[in-house]
Amino acid sequence: MKKAEARVGKPPIYQTPQELQAKIEEYFDKGVRYKTILIGPSNNRSETTIKVPTITGLCLYLGFDSRQSFYDYENKPDFSYTIKKARMMIEREYEEQLQTGTPTGAIFALKNFGWQDKLEIDTNGLFKGKLQLMPEKEEIPQSRIKEFLN
Repeated sequence: MKKAEARVGKPPIYQTPQELQAKIEEYFDKGVRYKTILIGPSNNRSETTIKVPTITGLCLYLGFDSRQSFYDYENKPDFSYTIKKARMMIEREYEEQLQTGTPTGAIFALKNFGWQDKLEIDTNGLFKGKLQLMPEKEEIPQSRIKEFLN
């Protein structure tokens, strides 16, 4: 007779994705903190109040002891979609904050969601025109300059 294995760790907080989804929706309806910010150009600023949902705020509202516990639910097949959707809802709020006059905090937060500041240069494109390499110190005659410009 095989001995039953003891479970390690705390029991799961949420038994079903629906239960978790209901609590996530409650967070966005009642649990999100608000912040007053200044918007507009420096010579015509005005105050507005915005929602500031955060992953940490959501985790605390849901009763998790750490963000990692929240992320662990994403690895559970039944809960994966629910967690990803909650993360996207927070990401959406940060995207919308980019439209305010002071998007620095939102930019930082979006980088934590995997966004990047980068410039891509396509080096496979076709170059139309003449390209001729010239020695570095060679004096270019005026006739050659006219040739390049035409």
